[in-house]
Amino acid sequence: MKRFPRHLLALAVAAALAGCSFAPPAKPPKAPEPASYTVAPAPVASAEAGGVSQRFTAGVPAVPVWWHAYGSAELDAMVDEGLRNSPSLEATRHTLESVRQQYRAEVGNALWPSLDAGGQVSRQRALGLPNIGRPTNIYNVFAGQLQLGYDFDLFGVSRNEVKQAAAQVDAQSYQFDAARRALAANIVISAVRASSLAEQVSATERLSTLAREQVDLADKAYRLGAAAHEDVLGAQRNAASIDAGLPGLRAQALRERHALAVLMGRTPDQSPAVLTLASLSLPADVPVVVPSELLSQRPDVLAAEANVRATSAQVGVATGNMFPHLSLSASLGTGAFDRARLFTGAGTIWGATAGLTQPIFHGGALRAQRKAAIANYEAAIAQYQQTVLGAFQNVADTLTALDQDALALKAAEGGETSARQSNDDAQQRYRLGSVSYPVTVASEQRWQNARVQAIQATAARLIDTAALYQAMGTPSDETVGGRGDGVPSRDGQGAR
Repeated sequence: MKRFPRHLLALAVAAALAGCSFAPPAKPPKAPEPASYTVAPAPVASAEAGGVSQRFTAGVPAVPVWWHAYGSAELDAMVDEGLRNSPSLEATRHTLESVRQQYRAEVGNALWPSLDAGGQVSRQRALGLPNIGRPTNIYNVFAGQLQLGYDFDLFGVSRNEVKQAAAQVDAQSYQFDAARRALAANIVISAVRASSLAEQVSATERLSTLAREQVDLADKAYRLGAAAHEDVLGAQRNAASIDAGLPGLRAQALRERHALAVLMGRTPDQSPAVLTLASLSLPADVPVVVPSELLSQRPDVLAAEANVRATSAQVGVATGNMFPHLSLSASLGTGAFDRARLFTGAGTIWGATAGLTQPIFHGGALRAQRKAAIANYEAAIAQYQQTVLGAFQNVADTLTALDQDALALKAAEGGETSARQSNDDAQQRYRLGSVSYPVTVASEQRWQNARVQAIQATAARLIDTAALYQAMGTPSDETVGGRGDGVPSRDGQGAR
C-alpha cells in the first residue's frame, strides 16, 4: 500500500489548524482585583439605626432570592408575580430562544453537509432539427435527484462562525439573567418608594392642616392686637408653600404605584395595596462577595466577556475569508421521458463537482472587513475593562451609601424622637393649661417635619440595601444556561 506523502499530510494538518490561529485570544485580559471596594476600608458593620446594625460579611455566598430577607410575604408575592408576568422579561426570554435557535441553524449550516431531494415533472414543446422529422416535438420529462453539498473548513471560517454564534447566545443569556435580577430589584425599590411617598403624603397633609390652623390663630391674634400683620402674612406664606408642594408629592406617589403595577405585569389601575415601611424588615446580614467572585457572577461582566469571544471569532471569520475556499457537491438521481422508465438503470443520472476559490481582488473589501473585525475586538476588550471598573464602582457606591444611610437615619430618628417627646409634653402642658394652643400646633409641626425626614432616611436604607444585592450580581433562582441544548459541533467542542 502506497504511503500518504508526508508533505501533503503536514499541509492538511496545517490547514486544519489554521483557523485556530486566525482569531485573537478569546479570553479578555486579566481584570484587576482590588483589595477593597472603597477608598477607605469598607465597614464591617454599619451604625445602629432603626434597631438594626447591618453586618457586611465578606466571602459569604450570595443569596439567590434576596428579597425574602425583607420579611414581607406581600413583597415576595409582588416580585414573584412580576417575574411570571412581566412582558419585558418575556420578550427577553423569547429573544434568548431566538438566538439559541439561530445558533443551532449556524451549526447545521456551517459544520455539516447539506442533503436535498428534488423532483421535476415537465411537458415541453421544442423545435426539431432542420429538414429532419417534425418541425416541433412535444415530450415529457420526469426526474428525481438527491443533491449533496459540503464546504471544507480549511481555514476555520465555519468553526469561527459557530463560535461567534455561541458567544452571542451566552451574551444574550446573561442579558436575560441581568433583566430578571433588575426586574426583582426594581419591584422591591418601587414598592419601598411607594410606601415612603404614601407616608410622606400623610405627614405633609397633616402639616398642611396645621399650617392652616396656624393662619387662623395668627389672624385671630392680629384682630385682637396680640400679633402683627406680618405674623399673619408669614403664616399664610408657610401654608401656601406646604400646599404648593403637596400636589406634586401626591402625583409622585401615584406615579410610583403605577410604575410598580407595570413592573408586575398589571395595568396601572390594578396597582397593589401600598405596604407600610414598618412591615419591611431591614436585612441585618448582607453578603459581600470578594472582587474576584464578583466578576464571575455579575451578568453584565459575563456578557461583556462573551462579547469579547464573539468579536474574536469574528476576526477569525474575516481572516479565513481571505484564504482559499474548497467545496464539494454531488448529485445522484434518475430521469426519463416516460414514467415507466424513470427508475431503470438507463435513466440513472449523476454528477460530481469540486470547487476551489482563492480571492484575488475585491477592491480591498476583505482586508477592510478584517480591520473592522479587529477594531470591534479591541473595542470589546475596552468595553469589558470598563464594565469591570463599573461593577467595582457600583459595589463601592452602594456600600458607602449604606454606611452613610445608617448615620443619616440615626440622626433623623434622634430628631424625630426628640420632636415627638416635645410634642407630647406640649400637649400635656396644654391640657394642664400651662401653655397656649398655638404652642402645641408649632410643636406638632416640628414633629411632622422630623417624621418626614425619618421616613425618607428609612426608605433610603431599604432601597440602598436592595441596590447592594443587585450590585453583588446575585445569581437568580432560575438557572440560565447559555446554549445548553446539547447541539453537537463537528470540532468536538459542542455546547458549553
